[in-house]
Amino acid sequence: MTGRILIVDDEPNMCQLLEDAMRMRDYEPASCGSADQALQLVHDSEFDVVLTDVKMPGSTGIQLCEQVANNRPDIPVVVMTAFGSMETAISAMRAGAYDFITKPIELDLLALSVSRAMAHGQLKDQIRRLKEELHSIEPLGELIGNSEVMLKLFEQIRRVAKASTSVLITGESGSGKELVAQAIHRKSQRANGPFIAINCAALPENLLESELFGHSAGAFTGARESRKGLFVEADGGTLFLDEIGEMPQAMQSKLLRALEEQRVRPVGGNEEVAFDVRVISATNRDLELAVEEHRFREDLSFRINVIQLELPPLRARGADVLILAQHFLEHFAEKMDKPLNRISEAAADRMLAYNWPGNVRELRNVIERAVALASFDQLGEEDLPDKIRTFRQTRFLVDGQDPSQLVALEEIERRYILHVLDSVQGNKSSAARILRLDRKTLYRKLKAYGIED
Repeated sequence: MTGRILIVDDEPNMCQLLEDAMRMRDYEPASCGSADQALQLVHDSEFDVVLTDVKMPGSTGIQLCEQVANNRPDIPVVVMTAFGSMETAISAMRAGAYDFITKPIELDLLALSVSRAMAHGQLKDQIRRLKEELHSIEPLGELIGNSEVMLKLFEQIRRVAKASTSVLITGESGSGKELVAQAIHRKSQRANGPFIAINCAALPENLLESELFGHSAGAFTGARESRKGLFVEADGGTLFLDEIGEMPQAMQSKLLRALEEQRVRPVGGNEEVAFDVRVISATNRDLELAVEEHRFREDLSFRINVIQLELPPLRARGADVLILAQHFLEHFAEKMDKPLNRISEAAADRMLAYNWPGNVRELRNVIERAVALASFDQLGEEDLPDKIRTFRQTRFLVDGQDPSQLVALEEIERRYILHVLDSVQGNKSSAARILRLDRKTLYRKLKAYGIED
């Protein structure tokens, strides 16, 4: 990590030693002999970290730390001193120091502290910029994000909204597929019509049919009066079929017929009713695989998937995690009447490191919990759940020097295939594309590994 380091020490030899050490580690160092000179340099130039001694003629390093913290809070300060008492350390931290190093200096330890301070400063600056971006970016409905993948999705939504064709939204559970459907509806010519959503996995087949197509009085036990189905209720608007991949196969045939003819027959009724509805569907399943395994009708797949939009998981959206976290923080802080207004750097670091398997839904729940527990004016690392605070990203490593740990090529292939499959949440089509294998070859290998489901 490169960056500019300002070294402040009244001993020229120490300044030269530290400059050489920082330069060897690809930093760009500068030095001066007093706190007053340092303040002027910080005012006139840009530095990533200030590295200061405590005992100096004139203003001390502690006073310098206070001045930098007040005037340039984006620059972290690392304090060095031969007087390694607890009182000095506490004073430095209270003054706003990022870290505290005692003399004699261990250069590797100092370099690690500088590296961490620089990363901390960059994260702090990123949080500030993202907080500003949250109020400057134009959200698309309830969709919020500024990452490249989301900006591309926003553009796709605007173009798709102008058409009247069916749309299939794919993405992991909790990623916000219904929000995408709502955004399409609001940008379409049907915006003044109703938007009605139904979860196809939440109802048994007979109730799902009644919900979608309606029923006549006496059609089944409890049907005391006739009822319009959602296709008719959504007339002139949009019907969102969530988790369509879970729809029973018998219902798939009835749905296909309704979409083809633009008419429905209520359960127990004799007359068909016409409707004018745009259908948007969503699934977290691999429909191509479901078609191959005869769990989903191929003709229905073609009918609902005229245009496909893929919603990226939260872990693929980079700093959008912090933009969304700040949005939820402000929302819940206002709702709970708490004076929270920012996220600490430590909490932001942990949230960026976490992989968010529950996506935006999980992030929203985490922030709601954290706001409820927070005791100060910022959301801290201690307010996050243990699983996020202690999370460590796993990495797949194939290198090694110990011959006893080396394995056969076939074993390396097996491990990597399973690693890719785990990374895409078990989506075999996505894994096959990453591995550049056809699906049949992948299925054959998984079967050989004793993993068929």
